[in-house]
Amino acid sequence: MIRVLIVDDQAMVREGFSVLLGAMPDIEVTGEAAGGEEAVAKVAELRPDVVLMDIRMPGMNGLEATKEIAALDSGTKVLILTTFDLDEYVYQALRAGASGFLLKDASTGQLAEGVRVVASGEALLAPTVTKRLITEFSRLGGPRPQAPERVEELTERETEVLALVAQGFSNGEIAEHLIVAESTVKTHVSRILVKLGLRDRTQAAVFAFEVGLVTPGG
Repeated sequence: MIRVLIVDDQAMVREGFSVLLGAMPDIEVTGEAAGGEEAVAKVAELRPDVVLMDIRMPGMNGLEATKEIAALDSGTKVLILTTFDLDEYVYQALRAGASGFLLKDASTGQLAEGVRVVASGEALLAPTVTKRLITEFSRLGGPRPQAPERVEELTERETEVLALVAQGFSNGEIAEHLIVAESTVKTHVSRILVKLGLRDRTQAAVFAFEVGLVTPGG
Protein backbone atom coordinates (compact mmCIF):
# COMPACT_ATOMS: atom_id res chain seq x y z
CA MET A 1 0.00 0.00 0.00
CA ILE A 2 1.15 3.52 -0.83
CA ARG A 3 0.53 5.72 2.20
CA VAL A 4 -0.47 9.31 1.32
CA LEU A 5 -0.78 12.55 3.29
CA ILE A 6 -2.99 15.24 1.71
CA VAL A 7 -2.06 18.87 2.39
CA ASP A 8 -4.36 21.73 1.34
CA ASP A 9 -5.88 24.67 3.21
CA GLN A 10 -9.32 23.98 1.70
CA ALA A 11 -11.25 21.23 3.47
CA MET A 12 -13.32 20.38 0.40
CA VAL A 13 -10.20 19.82 -1.67
CA ARG A 14 -8.70 17.55 0.98
CA GLU A 15 -11.91 15.58 1.29
CA GLY A 16 -12.25 15.24 -2.47
CA PHE A 17 -8.71 13.92 -2.94
CA SER A 18 -9.16 11.64 0.06
CA VAL A 19 -12.29 10.05 -1.42
CA LEU A 20 -10.72 9.63 -4.87
CA LEU A 21 -7.48 8.11 -3.64
CA GLY A 22 -9.13 6.09 -0.89
CA ALA A 23 -11.08 4.21 -3.54
CA MET A 24 -7.85 2.87 -5.03
CA PRO A 25 -6.91 -0.66 -3.89
CA ASP A 26 -3.21 0.15 -3.59
CA ILE A 27 -3.41 3.60 -1.96
CA GLU A 28 -4.18 4.48 1.66
CA VAL A 29 -4.83 8.06 2.81
CA THR A 30 -3.12 8.09 6.19
CA GLY A 31 -3.85 11.70 7.09
CA GLU A 32 -4.64 15.28 6.12
CA ALA A 33 -3.11 18.66 6.95
CA ALA A 34 -4.46 22.18 6.46
CA GLY A 35 -1.09 23.94 6.38
CA GLY A 36 2.66 23.58 6.09
CA GLU A 37 3.55 23.34 9.77
CA GLU A 38 0.93 20.66 10.35
CA ALA A 39 2.18 18.81 7.25
CA VAL A 40 5.76 18.71 8.50
CA ALA A 41 4.63 17.47 11.91
CA LYS A 42 2.48 14.73 10.37
CA VAL A 43 5.25 13.57 8.05
CA ALA A 44 7.52 13.21 11.06
CA GLU A 45 4.81 11.28 12.88
CA LEU A 46 3.25 9.17 10.11
CA ARG A 47 6.14 8.75 7.65
CA PRO A 48 3.88 8.59 4.57
CA ASP A 49 5.27 7.49 1.21
CA VAL A 50 3.86 10.50 -0.65
CA VAL A 51 2.62 13.97 0.32
CA LEU A 52 0.15 15.70 -1.99
CA MET A 53 1.22 19.29 -1.37
CA ASP A 54 -0.61 22.48 -2.26
CA ILE A 55 1.78 25.41 -2.66
CA ARG A 56 -0.30 28.47 -1.83
CA MET A 57 -1.39 28.23 1.80
CA PRO A 58 -1.43 30.78 4.66
CA GLY A 59 1.32 30.52 7.25
CA MET A 60 3.99 28.08 6.16
CA ASN A 61 3.35 27.57 2.46
CA GLY A 62 3.95 24.42 0.44
CA LEU A 63 7.41 25.51 -0.67
CA GLU A 64 8.64 26.02 2.87
CA ALA A 65 7.00 22.80 3.99
CA THR A 66 8.68 20.90 1.17
CA LYS A 67 12.07 22.15 2.32
CA GLU A 68 11.32 21.07 5.88
CA ILE A 69 10.11 17.64 4.77
CA ALA A 70 13.20 17.10 2.61
CA ALA A 71 15.35 17.98 5.62
CA LEU A 72 13.66 15.24 7.67
CA ASP A 73 15.25 12.65 5.36
CA SER A 74 12.22 10.43 5.94
CA GLY A 75 12.08 9.04 2.43
CA THR A 76 8.75 10.76 1.86
CA LYS A 77 8.17 12.01 -1.69
CA VAL A 78 6.41 15.34 -2.24
CA LEU A 79 4.01 15.64 -5.17
CA ILE A 80 3.21 19.30 -5.84
CA LEU A 81 -0.37 20.20 -6.74
CA THR A 82 -1.14 23.49 -8.46
CA THR A 83 -3.80 25.09 -10.64
CA PHE A 84 -1.20 26.48 -13.04
CA ASP A 85 0.99 24.35 -15.29
CA LEU A 86 3.83 26.87 -15.10
CA ASP A 87 3.35 28.23 -11.61
CA GLU A 88 6.51 30.16 -10.66
CA TYR A 89 6.59 28.43 -7.29
CA VAL A 90 6.83 25.00 -8.89
CA TYR A 91 10.43 25.71 -9.93
CA GLN A 92 11.36 26.65 -6.40
CA ALA A 93 9.55 23.60 -5.04
CA LEU A 94 11.55 21.28 -7.27
CA ARG A 95 14.76 22.88 -6.10
CA ALA A 96 13.55 22.54 -2.52
CA GLY A 97 13.23 18.78 -2.94
CA ALA A 98 9.83 18.04 -4.46
CA SER A 99 9.75 14.89 -6.56
CA GLY A 100 6.80 15.56 -8.82
CA PHE A 101 4.28 18.01 -10.17
CA LEU A 102 0.61 17.60 -11.05
CA LEU A 103 -2.24 19.93 -11.98
CA LYS A 104 -5.24 20.07 -9.67
CA ASP A 105 -7.59 19.49 -12.60
CA ALA A 106 -6.01 16.10 -13.32
CA SER A 107 -8.42 13.19 -13.70
CA THR A 108 -8.83 10.57 -10.98
CA GLY A 109 -6.71 8.19 -13.00
CA GLN A 110 -3.95 10.77 -13.50
CA LEU A 111 -3.97 11.64 -9.80
CA ALA A 112 -3.66 8.01 -8.70
CA GLU A 113 -1.01 7.27 -11.29
CA GLY A 114 0.89 10.40 -10.26
CA VAL A 115 1.00 9.12 -6.68
CA ARG A 116 2.19 5.71 -7.86
CA VAL A 117 4.96 6.97 -10.11
CA VAL A 118 6.28 9.46 -7.57
CA ALA A 119 6.24 6.77 -4.88
CA SER A 120 8.30 4.51 -7.13
CA GLY A 121 10.59 7.26 -8.38
CA GLU A 122 9.88 6.18 -11.96
CA ALA A 123 8.52 9.42 -13.44
CA LEU A 124 9.49 13.06 -13.43
CA LEU A 125 6.42 15.25 -13.77
CA ALA A 126 3.00 15.40 -15.37
CA PRO A 127 3.56 14.10 -18.93
CA THR A 128 1.85 17.08 -20.58
CA VAL A 129 4.30 19.58 -19.11
CA THR A 130 7.45 17.58 -18.34
CA LYS A 131 9.83 18.95 -20.95
CA ARG A 132 8.37 22.46 -20.94
CA LEU A 133 8.52 22.74 -17.16
CA ILE A 134 12.03 21.34 -16.80
CA THR A 135 13.28 23.60 -19.60
CA GLU A 136 11.73 26.68 -18.02
CA PHE A 137 12.97 25.68 -14.59
CA SER A 138 16.47 25.37 -15.97
CA ARG A 139 16.23 28.82 -17.55
CA LEU A 140 14.99 30.48 -14.35
CA GLY A 141 16.89 28.38 -11.87
CA GLY A 142 19.93 30.59 -11.46
CA PRO A 143 23.61 29.98 -12.17
CA ARG A 144 24.89 26.52 -12.98
CA PRO A 145 26.82 24.80 -10.21
CA GLN A 146 30.51 24.27 -10.75
CA ALA A 147 30.42 20.48 -10.61
CA PRO A 148 32.19 19.05 -13.66
CA GLU A 149 34.01 16.55 -11.45
CA ARG A 150 30.69 15.02 -10.46
CA VAL A 151 29.76 14.46 -14.11
CA GLU A 152 33.17 12.94 -14.79
CA GLU A 153 32.41 10.25 -12.22
CA LEU A 154 29.75 8.85 -14.54
CA THR A 155 30.49 6.26 -17.19
CA GLU A 156 29.67 7.03 -20.82
CA ARG A 157 26.52 4.91 -20.63
CA GLU A 158 25.44 6.50 -17.34
CA THR A 159 25.88 9.93 -18.88
CA GLU A 160 23.72 8.86 -21.80
CA VAL A 161 21.02 7.55 -19.46
CA LEU A 162 21.09 10.78 -17.43
CA ALA A 163 20.54 12.83 -20.57
CA LEU A 164 17.52 10.72 -21.49
CA VAL A 165 16.12 11.00 -17.96
CA ALA A 166 16.41 14.78 -18.27
CA GLN A 167 14.37 14.68 -21.47
CA GLY A 168 11.49 12.99 -19.68
CA PHE A 169 12.01 9.39 -20.82
CA SER A 170 10.76 6.60 -18.56
CA ASN A 171 12.91 3.57 -17.76
CA GLY A 172 11.00 1.55 -20.34
CA GLU A 173 11.50 4.16 -23.03
CA ILE A 174 15.20 4.46 -22.22
CA ALA A 175 15.56 0.68 -22.41
CA GLU A 176 13.91 0.64 -25.82
CA HIS A 177 16.05 3.53 -27.04
CA LEU A 178 19.32 1.95 -25.89
CA ILE A 179 18.22 -1.63 -26.70
CA VAL A 180 18.90 -2.93 -23.20
CA ALA A 181 16.79 -4.53 -20.45
CA GLU A 182 14.69 -2.21 -18.29
CA SER A 183 16.35 -3.69 -15.20
CA THR A 184 19.70 -2.52 -16.61
CA VAL A 185 18.35 1.01 -16.93
CA LYS A 186 17.11 0.93 -13.33
CA THR A 187 20.60 -0.08 -12.22
CA HIS A 188 22.15 2.77 -14.19
CA VAL A 189 19.70 5.29 -12.70
CA SER A 190 20.41 4.06 -9.17
CA ARG A 191 24.15 4.40 -9.70
CA ILE A 192 23.74 7.87 -11.19
CA LEU A 193 21.81 9.06 -8.13
CA VAL A 194 24.43 7.64 -5.75
CA LYS A 195 27.40 9.07 -7.66
CA LEU A 196 25.85 12.52 -7.98
CA GLY A 197 24.41 12.57 -4.46
CA LEU A 198 20.89 13.24 -5.75
CA ARG A 199 17.55 12.29 -4.24
CA ASP A 200 15.59 11.12 -7.27
CA ARG A 201 15.01 11.36 -11.02
CA THR A 202 13.60 14.87 -10.83
CA GLN A 203 16.72 16.17 -9.14
CA ALA A 204 18.84 14.25 -11.66
CA ALA A 205 17.03 15.89 -14.57
CA VAL A 206 17.44 19.36 -13.09
CA PHE A 207 21.14 18.65 -12.51
CA ALA A 208 21.58 17.58 -16.14
CA PHE A 209 20.11 20.86 -17.35
CA GLU A 210 22.07 22.97 -14.87
CA VAL A 211 25.47 21.55 -15.83
CA GLY A 212 24.68 21.79 -19.53
CA LEU A 213 24.53 18.06 -20.23
CA VAL A 214 21.16 18.73 -21.83
CA THR A 215 20.30 22.14 -23.25
CA PRO A 216 16.84 23.77 -23.02
CA GLY A 217 14.79 22.59 -25.95
CA GLY A 218 17.45 20.05 -26.90
